Amino acid sequence: MGRIAVAAIVTLWVVPISILVNRIVPDSYMDEIFHVPQAQKYCNGNFRSWDPMITTPPGLYYLSLAHVASLYPGIVFTRVAPSFSPACSIQILRSINGILAVLCSVLVYEIISHLRPNLDDKRAMIYAVILALYPLHWFFTFLYYTDVASLTAVLAMYLACLKKNYWLSALFGIFAVFIRQTNVIWMLFVACSGVIDTTLTFHDDNIQMHENDVVVEESSSLIAKGSLTSKANLRKRKFSRTKDVGKQVPQFTRFSSINQKLGLLDEIRAMILTMWRMRFKLLVSFFPFVIVLIAFVAFVCWNGSIVLGAKEEHAVSLHFAQIIIAHPYLLADNRHYPFYLWRKVINAHWSSKYLLIPAYICSWFSIIKILGESQRKIWVVAYFLATAAVLVPAPLIEFRYFTTPFYFLMLHSQMNGRLNWSLVALLYIALNAFTMFMFLFRPFYWENETGKQRFIW
Repeated sequence: MGRIAVAAIVTLWVVPISILVNRIVPDSYMDEIFHVPQAQKYCNGNFRSWDPMITTPPGLYYLSLAHVASLYPGIVFTRVAPSFSPACSIQILRSINGILAVLCSVLVYEIISHLRPNLDDKRAMIYAVILALYPLHWFFTFLYYTDVASLTAVLAMYLACLKKNYWLSALFGIFAVFIRQTNVIWMLFVACSGVIDTTLTFHDDNIQMHENDVVVEESSSLIAKGSLTSKANLRKRKFSRTKDVGKQVPQFTRFSSINQKLGLLDEIRAMILTMWRMRFKLLVSFFPFVIVLIAFVAFVCWNGSIVLGAKEEHAVSLHFAQIIIAHPYLLADNRHYPFYLWRKVINAHWSSKYLLIPAYICSWFSIIKILGESQRKIWVVAYFLATAAVLVPAPLIEFRYFTTPFYFLMLHSQMNGRLNWSLVALLYIALNAFTMFMFLFRPFYWENETGKQRFIW
């Protein structure tokens, strides 16, 4: 019931806003001027032609091709388009992200329910709906970008891993990488999460069983001394303890008292030792991820770069100071909000960028604290490394690049207060209303270029 409710609620805003966007902005805008013609070439059966300005793989175009094919009988019946090629209109292509946004919200609901089994269904549903309003994700639901498809594939991969279906998770990993190259980092993170849970849960269970054996031995000693009244009670107690140990608790949520006392180095040591003991099982379970990684490395070697097109503008670099160094695209394009963030805040004064450093540090400590309340220390380190691996090599500041790590953070946060979630929802709704209003109703013009320009994330 929760899945249906979440899907229905998200559909209630996806459909009318999609109609509004298509009516006011019927032509391709920003990156759509590259993605839409490329997808239409695929609809025409031309799979050899490639726009050199497109940096991402063709996963979204193949998905769109399947989407148009599924709609084609209805399109012909209603005479919307006379043949398959005209059916690949920008409106139809944009609609794939609307469908994926609904699916993504259901995946968020499923992950929340799995990670927090004690959370009632109504709250899980509300949290999933609120996260579907996350401004970066929400805005690009209505345009033909890769962001929504990318996040959906990553979350599907993660959910399969949470349910210990690692081969299916790897298949979703292939699809995720086929949409956006940096998803190979999130595939490795998901695989690492699975290994962490498998090994350390096995380690914790062994210690717990050893503790139970000690308790049973002590109880037996007390029985011999006549301190307990009944051997039957002991057997019953022993059975209940053993049964508790064998219970299946959802992944990444089980924390024994022993695990809470372990430091990071202790977790690493326990994980390495347990991995060696379980090496054959781990190899069988996670080998598909290795295959995907090898294939990706082979592609990068063959292609000479991680991106397909515009290699000079998207060269991999060590960009540790993401907020301090300005990419030429950031300085030249006043249609993006980061342009104004840079000019009005970060670069308002020569000292501004340095005065913000304490805020960055506090933010990271806050993130680590939030994740540390529910996750193992080594998992938090893996999350930090994955986020850094995605953001550090990117010389261009793009808010969209932060979407996936943000969702992982929110999915694993223990925020429960009704007031907190209400404030988050109000903030998201306000930002969405503002950005969509500016995009649709506040266009402007450039002297050196024809057509309307619009504000965008």
